[in-house]
Amino acid sequence: MNIVVNKLLANYTLSGKGRLILLLHGWGDSSRGLVGLQRELAGAYMVLSVDLPGFGGSEAPGKAWNLDDYAAFLCDLLDKLKLQQPYAVIGHSNGGALAIRALSLGFLDTDKLVLLAASGVRNGGAGKRVALKTLAKTGKAATAWMPERYRSGLRRGLYKTAGSDMLVAPHMQETFKRVVRQDVRADAAAITKPTLLIYATEDKAVPLEDGRVYHRAIRGSRLETVPGGHFVHIEQPGKVTKMIEDFLQ
Repeated sequence: MNIVVNKLLANYTLSGKGRLILLLHGWGDSSRGLVGLQRELAGAYMVLSVDLPGFGGSEAPGKAWNLDDYAAFLCDLLDKLKLQQPYAVIGHSNGGALAIRALSLGFLDTDKLVLLAASGVRNGGAGKRVALKTLAKTGKAATAWMPERYRSGLRRGLYKTAGSDMLVAPHMQETFKRVVRQDVRADAAAITKPTLLIYATEDKAVPLEDGRVYHRAIRGSRLETVPGGHFVHIEQPGKVTKMIEDFLQ
């Protein structure tokens, strides 16, 4: 479904009934990457999954954004859809960093928070910096680190939606630079909501150590680890979904 939020055409899906769960995808991804999780959770909850501006079926902003701008967009989207603040927010990768920042700024309020391989710890090693630079270059490169069974479909969606230059448009390049410069560890330390952290042991994009950093910062948080790479919810769908469902009860 499409809706116009602050003059931007945004694509979203809303399914299920009950308390609201908001799903936030990572950089270079779209709501398609969370469709399996949405389908499972929609049996017990109302689930909103949105293509963030510049990704999937949502129009790119006309200027460079940072996490604060994306956080304000989420607040305005909920208002436009006449939805209450979510019972839970689930963010993958950059979507996790966005969730943390949006909570800190007051644009989101939630009872529970789930961070799936959340980024936002901005002092990573050389390998991580290379991955981030690669991710910024092209639509093809943006999917290079994803599971093979998922990669081709997402890549087709990226090209179909916005053309091969989507991620190299000047304003999206600057958006990328602004986003990856924002360290949200201080924001995480202020979180008082029950928080579940799920990280993969072999993640090359956002290492497990970042999860440990957040675990230490967020008082009372729970850190779970699973085998595999960055897309924990795709590589280990049953295990990750069970962890989330148990946490949300």
